[in-house]
Amino acid sequence: MDQHLPHDHGHESSSVLSNMPSSEDCQAVAAIFKQLGDGNRIRIFWLLCHCEECVINIAALMEMSSPAVSHHLKQLRFGGLITSRREGKEVYYKAADNKQAKLLHRFIEQLVEITCPSVS
Repeated sequence: MDQHLPHDHGHESSSVLSNMPSSEDCQAVAAIFKQLGDGNRIRIFWLLCHCEECVINIAALMEMSSPAVSHHLKQLRFGGLITSRREGKEVYYKAADNKQAKLLHRFIEQLVEITCPSVS
């Protein structure tokens, strides 16, 4: 479909428009970033990229209540960034083994390094 823009700026926009992500794709990306819109959630996600943990241990490590941690874990699971497994009464969480989680993990680590250069 050839779309004509109101102003002609002397460049061909059809190739850009043909490669532009759909509104639905952009909403999916925004939903992932929304999951990381909280500093505690980023810390929990980072932790789960490095180990598998239960809610009680995550709460202790984050110095948060178990219900607060459970809320963040629910958001991260909804975003497809973490997975869980049950062993008896205990539920263990870890980062999902998908491209989105791996990319976000690298992104977070690089941003922390750039933003907080004293962290190694």
